[in-house]
Amino acid sequence: MAAGVSACWNAGVDERDGGGSPVGRRIVLGMLGLGAFGVAAGARLQQGVNEALEPISGFVPGGGGFRYYSVVSSVRAKTAQSYRLEVSGRVSRPRAFTMADLAALPQTSLTLDFQCVTGWRVPDVPWSGVALPDLLDACGAAPDAKALTFTSFDGVYTESLTMEQARRRDVLVATSMYGKPVTHDHGGPVRLYVAPMYAYKSLKWLGGIEVVDEVEPGYWELRGYDVDAWVGRSNGRDDAPTA
Repeated sequence: MAAGVSACWNAGVDERDGGGSPVGRRIVLGMLGLGAFGVAAGARLQQGVNEALEPISGFVPGGGGFRYYSVVSSVRAKTAQSYRLEVSGRVSRPRAFTMADLAALPQTSLTLDFQCVTGWRVPDVPWSGVALPDLLDACGAAPDAKALTFTSFDGVYTESLTMEQARRRDVLVATSMYGKPVTHDHGGPVRLYVAPMYAYKSLKWLGGIEVVDEVEPGYWELRGYDVDAWVGRSNGRDDAPTA
């Protein structure tokens, strides 16, 4: 496993209360070895990895909630007024969705656990937004297209799903979390939530979706993580399923 602790670092705060400072690229790269060790050895050794991170705990808030990670040093915030989600590629109706456009589509709510590949888990997180199949239908996704590529407006992070995976009703273009708009620090105003997969698939700061003909491995998959990141059935882990 070439990647490490940073697999949940698809950017942004995942701290249930409050914000945090971003983990810069040098810190991320410097910690890859620790993370790889933790994932490969399993959850039993993850506590040792967490203890090793204590000297930079100001960068990585822990506790019972989400944790803050990033693959970039900073991300320029977008407001509800300035935000656009570009849907392109093999669609008959390419669009740039505003927040109002997304709100006008059918809304879906889910309450499910959020599992990081490094071992931590947040139970019963309420999410709301547009089910990805509904967004694809609104744009006229080609029926024979094979995959989707997602880009973050952090300028670095990417992810992917097969079309079959993207058509699941528990994959959301999330605009709400805990009953409130998704904050910038949580990856808002819009982020991806892929309920049955590890957190690195749930791309934060969602800026673009392209419908394509083949899966393009994402940021952490290019660094050694599994492309099909099913919780409990990938990356050498046996966590309980989240969906």
